[in-house]
Amino acid sequence: ALSRERYWGTPLPIWRCENEHLTAVGSRSELGELAGTDLSGLDPHRPFVDDVTFACPQCAPNDRRVAVRVKDVIDAWYDSGAMPFAQWGYPHLPGSVAKFERAYPAQYICEAIDQTRGWFYSLMAVGTAVFGRSAYENVVCLGHILDEKGRKMSKHLGNVLPPMPLMEEHGADVLRWFMLCSGSPWSARRIGHATLAETGRKTLITYWHTVSFFTLYAAAADWGSGRAPAEAPEPDRRPLLDRWLLAELRVTVTQVSAALESFDTSGAGRALTQFIEDLSNWYVRRSRARFWAGEPACLATLHECLDALTRLLAPFVPFVTERVWQAVVRPVDSEGPASVHLSTWPAESEYAERSGDAELRSQMRLVRDVVETGRAARTASKLRTRQPLARAMVAGAGWDRVNEELRSHVIDELNVNTLAPLSEAGDLVDVTLKPNFRELGRRFGPRTQHVARAIGAADPVAGAAELRSGGGLAVEVDGERITVGSDEIIVTETPRTGWEVVSEHGVTVALDTEVTPELRRGGLAREVIRLIQEERKNIGLDVTDRVRLFWQADGEVAQAVAERTDVIAEAVLAIAMSPEPPTEQLHRQESDDLGLTFWLVKA
Repeated sequence: ALSRERYWGTPLPIWRCENEHLTAVGSRSELGELAGTDLSGLDPHRPFVDDVTFACPQCAPNDRRVAVRVKDVIDAWYDSGAMPFAQWGYPHLPGSVAKFERAYPAQYICEAIDQTRGWFYSLMAVGTAVFGRSAYENVVCLGHILDEKGRKMSKHLGNVLPPMPLMEEHGADVLRWFMLCSGSPWSARRIGHATLAETGRKTLITYWHTVSFFTLYAAAADWGSGRAPAEAPEPDRRPLLDRWLLAELRVTVTQVSAALESFDTSGAGRALTQFIEDLSNWYVRRSRARFWAGEPACLATLHECLDALTRLLAPFVPFVTERVWQAVVRPVDSEGPASVHLSTWPAESEYAERSGDAELRSQMRLVRDVVETGRAARTASKLRTRQPLARAMVAGAGWDRVNEELRSHVIDELNVNTLAPLSEAGDLVDVTLKPNFRELGRRFGPRTQHVARAIGAADPVAGAAELRSGGGLAVEVDGERITVGSDEIIVTETPRTGWEVVSEHGVTVALDTEVTPELRRGGLAREVIRLIQEERKNIGLDVTDRVRLFWQADGEVAQAVAERTDVIAEAVLAIAMSPEPPTEQLHRQESDDLGLTFWLVKA
């Protein structure tokens, strides 16, 4: 188990004579005594140690034979298992005892799954044999790296991806993020250019775009240069959207810290990915008008979140976070740490959950579920989001607790004029309840048909409401009262004419799909704003640049623009709008779809 017939390796310190006597030698000084010479300077590796011989001490005095070192070496895994103490020269070298005691056992070790019978085992076996305890407290076991087709990489297959060109193309941080966060460490993972590009796009590029957004509007508001806006209110006095984001940040700090304490990098990565998604695709998108206006509260909130988020991301993606630290954090706090890698980890005491956080997060989850369900209703009705609608009606557990400030986000996101409880709408859908025979059969067996008849006899409207609220449908079968779950019943809701009704995520949203002439003109005005905003980008205007706008249109488009001149001017930063062509020579832009012609010039 210990020896190997190899040339390279630690020589087995056993000498053997022709009489098969074995002599184990414990040190160079002992070997020198046996050989009758000073061997303190001997290189104890092959071939030098093989030249040392001595008279066998076990042979009879009148028949001493020469003892020669056996040719075997010690298995290299023994060296790896002895590493925790051998690296210090323990216990022989001065200071080695103190160094060893500080370092043993290791908090964790990390290697691939093929080390289960190699390094992992040898460390535990040697450490336990010598010191009575394993050499490590935790082990992170890594799976193998496969190509995009799931094959093990090999030169024979020609599917090896050299790491340096991979990092040059995608960035070292993208590769690090993929390795740390793409799944459980012990699982085999497929890697390729397409996979890395998707990894970077989904998380790191979203993070980078959010940082770019902040720097753009912070510069426009003259925020930085060693100062933060003194007029920014305290967090508890900011809008609910800001307070919600800070509550999510506090939860994220706790989750990431706990995951890393348990060596769960993929769990930490999931928490960070979700927060980046919340930050970019909900908070920033819902706050664009506030950033445009340079509102101190949202600038301060986003800066605080980017500061903490960058510190949380730093161990995963050290290069991009350092760049962000220098661009976002240092300009505001020039006396702070010079590098993100010199800053402190966000303290859980500083980011502990506060009273009201859980309820606010719960309400915002419900708001976002309503928005997602409402978007599904718009898609089903083939109505574009830019087309205003008169009203939406909502039902869902806890919706009555959601305050008006949060409901305003639903109104904006769904582009409706009003929100109302679904209970005020009367019967907007025809509801039917049908038994799910596969699920019922698993539970009720031969009684399935009896249960199915009881479901068919139940009040469908009341039954659907019970199932939506998270409860079950109570029915009577052969004199016994039983409760049937939502997975055992198929609920079908057919909207009445003029409405689109969708139920998802435990909520129901009904959209009034009638588009009146006034609503249609509102949709046309939004299309006009979109075209002008695109032209602003095309001609290279900054987000704060004011413009003069000239336009011409006919019919309903002209009426829509004329009715909403103030709204359009505010949206596109126009200090003047004229329904006449300009007298000077300007670049002309036309939209055949709208029958609109307009000219833009920087004011």
